Amino acid sequence: MPLTKQDFAEIQDFIKENLSNWLVEKSVGKPPVVYEIELRERIVRVEEELKHQRELIQQGFNLMEKRFEQVEKRFEQVEKRFEQMDKRFEQMDKRFEQMEKRFEQMEKRFEFLTKRIDRFMIWSFSITMAATAIIIGVIKM
Repeated sequence: MPLTKQDFAEIQDFIKENLSNWLVEKSVGKPPVVYEIELRERIVRVEEELKHQRELIQQGFNLMEKRFEQVEKRFEQVEKRFEQMDKRFEQMDKRFEQMEKRFEQMEKRFEFLTKRIDRFMIWSFSITMAATAIIIGVIKM
């Protein structure tokens, strides 16, 4: 059975009517309107995701800023502690200077007492010798 031009025209019309539906069903090709709508939806989703990512990054930066502020506060506390330690060391230096002055005073007192004891010993030795000489002199007489 040979095909006529009318048969070819009918086949051509049938294919034109159903080709787009077949391609959509098989996902081989989509009409430009459907494809464009899908692209727009994807773009909107991508934009929303980018916006969400931007918000997350901003939150991360805010958290980092808070952490840096906490670290800065800790450094300030440590600095205050060092200042307090410096003051304490200065107080200790003053105390050591006072103790040194007291030791110098005590050393002077000991030197004075040593001289006094030396004089006492010389006088007592001299008196003992003189008394012994007098007693020997009286006995010999």
